[in-house]
Amino acid sequence: MKSEKIPQNLPRHIAFIMDGNGRWAKKRFLPRKAGHREGVKTMRRIVDECFKIGIPYLTVYAFSTENKNRPQDEVKALFNLMEEYFTEFLNELLEKNICVRTMGDTSYFPETLRNIIADAIEKSASCTGGTLNIALNYGSRDEILRAVNVAVKNGAVLDSDAFSRLLYTSDLPDPDLVVRTGGESRLSNFMLYQCAYSELFFTKTLWPDFNKTLLYEILNDYSARERRFGKVKP
Repeated sequence: MKSEKIPQNLPRHIAFIMDGNGRWAKKRFLPRKAGHREGVKTMRRIVDECFKIGIPYLTVYAFSTENKNRPQDEVKALFNLMEEYFTEFLNELLEKNICVRTMGDTSYFPETLRNIIADAIEKSASCTGGTLNIALNYGSRDEILRAVNVAVKNGAVLDSDAFSRLLYTSDLPDPDLVVRTGGESRLSNFMLYQCAYSELFFTKTLWPDFNKTLLYEILNDYSARERRFGKVKP
């Protein structure tokens, strides 16, 4: 299919705001946790496809600082889902030589989940086949304030490069492309500093329905865009 043709100009780093799990479940008269379960399955398929075609860096917005304000039974269900799926998923990534890392304050999570995450990060540290960065209890404003407080504590005067090194993404390239599903057209406190020149793509497709065909449509759209980073066209 034409829409699934891999373009020559692939982004180096894609960040996904995976939105719409709850609405997907509601449309089917299912509990919200059923939508989150389908969302995890979609994430695994899309992550695998992106690495397969040669995109070296991926970031997925899995749990935001604001998600803690959801009903506690939903939050608990999310924790249980992560514990259920992360071990298997992270082991798959290790087998494929993918480095796993996180950004955000994971101290909020249950100890069992923290141990699963820490184990995957440690075991995959030397992997070179790609990097999956998982945003867990992450908020961009918190990240920026954290970096500012470190700088103030150290009495440092920073330029943009020095400030970037204080962020969770210090050794990652900024996202070339940010994809948000679910129909909302905003970043929702996600990588606000890093996305200064990212290309943005918003789709009404709910995350559990996101598929390979739509991924390739977005990649081809990205490939056709002209990125000038504030400069004029030569």
